[in-house]
Amino acid sequence: MPSLQVVKFYQHLSRYLYSLIWLLILPILLIKWIFNCILHDRGVAKEYLSRFGIYLKPVDKNGFWIHCASVGEVVAAQQLIERLLQKYPAVAVTVTTNTMTGRKRVAELFTKRVNHCYLPYDFPLFVNALLAKLQPRMLLITEMELWPNLCHGCWKKGIPFFVINARMSEKSTLTYQKLSWLMQPLLNKLSGVCAQGERDYQNYRQLGLHDSRLCLSNNIKFDLHISDSELELADTFFQNLNLEGRILLVAGSTHEPEEQVMLDAYLKLAKSFPNLLLVIVPRHPQRFEFVNALLTKQKLNFIRISQTEACNSNTQVILADQMGILRSLYALASVAFVGGSIALRGGHNALEPAALGVPILMGKSIYNNPQICEDLAQVGALSFIDNSQKIVECGETLLSDPALHQAAAKAGLTVIAQNRGALERTLSFLQL
Repeated sequence: MPSLQVVKFYQHLSRYLYSLIWLLILPILLIKWIFNCILHDRGVAKEYLSRFGIYLKPVDKNGFWIHCASVGEVVAAQQLIERLLQKYPAVAVTVTTNTMTGRKRVAELFTKRVNHCYLPYDFPLFVNALLAKLQPRMLLITEMELWPNLCHGCWKKGIPFFVINARMSEKSTLTYQKLSWLMQPLLNKLSGVCAQGERDYQNYRQLGLHDSRLCLSNNIKFDLHISDSELELADTFFQNLNLEGRILLVAGSTHEPEEQVMLDAYLKLAKSFPNLLLVIVPRHPQRFEFVNALLTKQKLNFIRISQTEACNSNTQVILADQMGILRSLYALASVAFVGGSIALRGGHNALEPAALGVPILMGKSIYNNPQICEDLAQVGALSFIDNSQKIVECGETLLSDPALHQAAAKAGLTVIAQNRGALERTLSFLQL
């Protein structure tokens, strides 16, 4: 068995080699930034400098730093951020994201009440520069973004850092074990983990975290809040898009090939339900034009929400080519398909349609939130499908049986009501 000194040597060497890889790809990252300067306005390019640890806006030190990878994590952390803003009004809150869509969602939800910058690339120089700028009292990482140099920098400066609403799949557990020289020091330095489910809690234990640094908080997504503004937007869509008398099948957060699967199912369902309208909401804005081309190629009668055109009796599909409107569209749905579940992306947030009393369809790829999906499926709020024919069968059953539809809707609301409280458990564990 190697001595403690040998173990520490290899752990330090692993992190140095990891940092060297970042150094080698730095020219590519700089070229990417130059392209951003060309493609976007100067303000966007300037903000993107934070990827290199350069944050030019003034910010109060000793605030909270919350990292959310993209849109889903921002939405999940919304209520926690709101609580921090309410309880600590004089303390700055900085939210970092990896994506531009995440940045836009932060702006939509919090306006100017929080600071935003992009998470630095995990190179020591960049990470330490942003840490020096922010000097946060605490770093909260949502779900699963564990970066060795970021965590080492916090640990070295005595900054507590926690993973909240933490996920740890079996696949990720095996990866961490294979990369133990690099990842084990990171896990040892963690201040604590709030696991979103029993699976995640046990996997963190398997990786060596002591119970004193673990909390089974359950999933803070159960504490989601549908705002009045989102419901008002739903009413606006209903009026402006001329949806009176239409039955909406909303396919949310879709990836390729899910749009085609949903179109195949829709064309069959429409024979039994001629007033059926398919609403497609792609997960990423860069796919809006791809889906537009797909609909055009198949000669379907469709409109784009961004063009503010109303439906007519012949409209078959609405392409929701705007970000931040999914919940409002779910509010209008009779049935919702949650994407990323046929496309093997682990499935997106099934709780959003459930919170609006909408029966849910999902594929079998649910590794992002397995417990949530299983809980919803167990009570009949969610049905698993894996192809267009299964969607047709489930859709026909739900749309032709009002009592079954109502029972599925009510079951989803009940699951959410029974599982609230993760936010309070998280705040208690963080002593906030």
